[in-house]
Amino acid sequence: MPRGRWMTLGKDGRLTVYARTDGGLLRWTQRSPGDDRWDGPDHVPVAGLTDVTVVQGADGYVHFLGRRERRDAEGPSVDFVHAVQYQTGRPVTEWRSLGNFYRDRERGRKVGAPAGVVDPQGTVFVFARNAGGGLQMRREGKGGKWGAWQDLKGAGLSAEIVPSVTSGGLVEVLATSDRGMRQWRQEAPDGPLLTAPPLQFYAVEGTATALETAPDRLTYYWTDTATSGIVSFRAGAWPVLLGGYPGEGAVVALRAVVDGYDCTVLAQRGTGGTLLIGFCATEGEQGGVWWSDTAQECVGDPALAVDGHGRVVVAVRGRDGAVSLARREPGPGFTLSSQWRRL
Repeated sequence: MPRGRWMTLGKDGRLTVYARTDGGLLRWTQRSPGDDRWDGPDHVPVAGLTDVTVVQGADGYVHFLGRRERRDAEGPSVDFVHAVQYQTGRPVTEWRSLGNFYRDRERGRKVGAPAGVVDPQGTVFVFARNAGGGLQMRREGKGGKWGAWQDLKGAGLSAEIVPSVTSGGLVEVLATSDRGMRQWRQEAPDGPLLTAPPLQFYAVEGTATALETAPDRLTYYWTDTATSGIVSFRAGAWPVLLGGYPGEGAVVALRAVVDGYDCTVLAQRGTGGTLLIGFCATEGEQGGVWWSDTAQECVGDPALAVDGHGRVVVAVRGRDGAVSLARREPGPGFTLSSQWRRL
């Protein structure tokens, strides 16, 4: 599946689901807000795509950031590419190359997959691990003109980069490394990303995610290497162990209203290959997280979204590649429908 939030909600209240396939992307589009009928899959062609990340701005635009491998008369090469979907169900723009921060082709082939965010002003930030295990960034300037790649330093980073942006426009990046968790953050919107002191916590690679749980305050979730359990972390506090079952892959997080309360919903692929769901009061993890195993087959990371009717929807992909969705059932607590919709 694509990295990032591969199920998005458009300004018109319709959901869209994306999946990576040979030669590009597949896209399914909900016919109307809250509808059980979907159109697709539409094929979005892009040759040589090895990785793609889906990010969405406050304006509803969906941005695709890809890592592409090509071969010409001089041999193989890698570059980063960018495309945009401006409205639900509309065509995706032409894929534009963002180049590579290495001139040397051999070193350029060692770059990691891109990650990104879009700030409230619509500025796109792209991050990737370089061949030395450090962090590189490129951002889109005003008028769509991209600035140069910047070396944000660092070393020993894992392949997974977790960038976030707050409602106040502050960009922050978390990366796991062999020396603990590394962070970069802005002190003001549009400002430079500065290196923060490292955190002496260790996460299983590929499990970390972030969620804004209060204005300009992020909560991070990851699977702890020592306990194999999920923890939550906010700046200035110690991590909180969330219980439940040890899982695999990214911890996906979403804020939603459950029984009239501001809650955080968590989803992860369990070690048994099925979808795990947990929920708690937002920033109330110490009061307990309620976990359940849905028994629904899940390959890769799941996706969470709130649909046009305010209902939580979860999407998973099975071993056969098919995408299935379920909604939260009306009533107390958090229970998913036993009837999964297969796209």
